[in-house]
Amino acid sequence: MATPAETTDTPPAPEAVTLLLVRHGMTDATGPRLAGRAPGVHLNDTGRDQAADLAHRMAGLAPAALVSSPLERCQETAAALAERLGTPITTDERFVECDYGSWTGRSLTDLAAEPLWRVVQDHPSAARFPGGEALSATSARAVEAVRDWNTRLLESATDAPPVYVVCSHGDVIKAIVADALGIHLDLFQRLRVDPCSITSITYTRTRPFLNGLNETGRPLSGVLPTPAETRGDAAVGGGAGGATP
Repeated sequence: MATPAETTDTPPAPEAVTLLLVRHGMTDATGPRLAGRAPGVHLNDTGRDQAADLAHRMAGLAPAALVSSPLERCQETAAALAERLGTPITTDERFVECDYGSWTGRSLTDLAAEPLWRVVQDHPSAARFPGGEALSATSARAVEAVRDWNTRLLESATDAPPVYVVCSHGDVIKAIVADALGIHLDLFQRLRVDPCSITSITYTRTRPFLNGLNETGRPLSGVLPTPAETRGDAAVGGGAGGATP
């Protein structure tokens, strides 16, 4: 005979959490320059249109949290989502862009002539930007933030597995995806994360699952290579994808 404990209607606690990683929309710097943490980099008209379209695509989602990098371009992208989803923005400094130091604000064409460029492309785990941050440190803080949010949301969930949104930057998102896939940071330049794309990862108690990478909703353009990719180089900072600044 079943005991009362066996017949309870209390659902089991969720054992998985899904993270939706959103890269900010286009700015005038996206593609030509490495914006980094420079202040005053806002979404341009294309970026605002991308954010509005993304909010429309995400309509009906009820995220447990909407988290954003503190930089303006992420806050503005997240604001479009917050207005549509009715979820307030929580700022988490750990999802901020890599500190590119003296590389900040410079054109990618000029940076490609720097000796460090090949290290960033081929051995990013060893790359430390002059006066700035190491890519390995960027990865460590971003992954720690994801682990923290996963634990926090699972502990507070009572029924359905929680879903949350993080608006961040290209290299930060690529580092998180590399960790989820169990690949070395030196391989993260093989990943592509375009402006206002969605990348979905479900974290279970045993392993993560990559549900989707770099989903933009655009036909064909998102699956064709950029000029830099045809030369074998990744777009440092993320690049503009198939859009134009």
